Amino acid sequence: QLSLVESGGGSVQAGGSLRLSCAATGRSFETHSVAWFRQGPGRDREFVASITYARITEYSGSVQGRFTISRDNTYNMVYLQMNNLNRQDTATYFCAADLRQWRRLPGDYKYWGQGTQVTVSA
Repeated sequence: QLSLVESGGGSVQAGGSLRLSCAATGRSFETHSVAWFRQGPGRDREFVASITYARITEYSGSVQGRFTISRDNTYNMVYLQMNNLNRQDTATYFCAADLRQWRRLPGDYKYWGQGTQVTVSA
């Protein structure tokens, strides 16, 4: 059983940066894959990035080269560094975890946080 809490969201101008954090409590965090999803107004929840237990990363095409996902198993943390933000990045960002690896669909993840809002203005 894992509990996830996101933080680090906020308002930023286009071209700016934010770093999101996902804090996990529970057992065996290090064996779980962790992903970031986002959901904008009137849109479906979409995959942003994931990192496996072996620290292999994967990104959606829309954030590739701008976002970086990382994890620190010592502190049960996962981070999403977001650079060169644009208005299309405005959304609620969620972290999710599951024992299965290499997953991109929301339904594949068992554990979810409550989300943190990111708003990018022109």
